Amino acid sequence: MSVIWNLWHGCIKISEGCKNCYVFRRDALYGIDSKKVYKTQNFNLPLKRKRDGTYKIPAGENVWTCFTSDFFIEEADDWREDAWKMIKHRIDLTFTMATKRIDRVMRCLPEDWGSGYDNVKILCSVENQKQAELRLPVFKELPFKHKSIICEPLLGAINLTELLKGDWINAVIVGGESGENARVCNYDWVLEIRNACIENDVSFFFKQTGALFVKDGKSHKIERKLQSSQARKAGINFDSKTKKQT
Repeated sequence: MSVIWNLWHGCIKISEGCKNCYVFRRDALYGIDSKKVYKTQNFNLPLKRKRDGTYKIPAGENVWTCFTSDFFIEEADDWREDAWKMIKHRIDLTFTMATKRIDRVMRCLPEDWGSGYDNVKILCSVENQKQAELRLPVFKELPFKHKSIICEPLLGAINLTELLKGDWINAVIVGGESGENARVCNYDWVLEIRNACIENDVSFFFKQTGALFVKDGKSHKIERKLQSSQARKAGINFDSKTKKQT
């Protein structure tokens, strides 16, 4: 089981992958300005307790952190120190966060960070070759103990063969774009990334197809509820520890 902790909400679009952001789409339905970044009522969720005194989030949970914003966005600089304190306090939880703002990460880490907190996992988001070449060399040098790459929405072919070298990454996750205006995700692009992962002994996970999926030259419109299951049916996930395809 996983928990979602959106401690602040709202974001600023910074690259091609942001164009059809699901947060902006959803907020638009309620007349909310997604560009306004604000602290949510769940800001202190990891510290909240039940009536019996136990934490609302029990030990051992994975906490998906800040998925309606970016943890490293500049507009949240005043709140991040308190967020890090909560993350450090709940060492019994794992906090997983994704970011496109890799260039800001070093200036946003707490003073006692060292080589990284054991309970923090970070995903670097890259949507095409351009962003992979810009972000991944910086990401490689960051002091995190658990690093993965997420190529979602995947908007074009990405050659990761050289960028993955050096035994520094845990996994690569790939997914297409959802929504009415979704851009194409081509299965050939997915397989190219998978091949680079296998060559570099990095785990690979095909998360979802996206709404507009091309395979063997044929376009397929796939309902949102089927996008993850269709990806699983491809059976192309790769576990670097077991060397097995699933």
